[in-house]
Amino acid sequence: MTSSTMPIAMRNYIKRLSISMLLYFITLAFTVYMFNSGKASGMLGYVIGALPALPTIALFWTIGKLLSETKDEYRKTLFTRQILVATAFALSLATIWGFLEQFEMVFHIPAYYWSVTWFLGLFVGMAFNKITLGDV
Repeated sequence: MTSSTMPIAMRNYIKRLSISMLLYFITLAFTVYMFNSGKASGMLGYVIGALPALPTIALFWTIGKLLSETKDEYRKTLFTRQILVATAFALSLATIWGFLEQFEMVFHIPAYYWSVTWFLGLFVGMAFNKITLGDV
């Protein structure tokens, strides 16, 4: 599919995704530098520490925007199923891990990794769509 035949919703999605990912890497590098150099403390530390979360939140918004801008109902259904599987995948793993962690059976995982797990779950959702419907 060339960019001229790609639906506008998908072109917008790729643009937003690229910007969000670029901002994520920039804010993460900045945050790591600031903390490693001892320049982030107090209230400023909280602000700087939260910076990489903003582009991650933008990624969630970007995916929701793709869903709302997609005109093809079949594609919209595929995206919705993919998102639901990703959500079930991430929340199920977080719940299992949380109980195991509570009983000191596993090590602690920082909470932001559950967002990463959700994004991984999008690939699980794609596989689910492929297996059950033959399409991604």
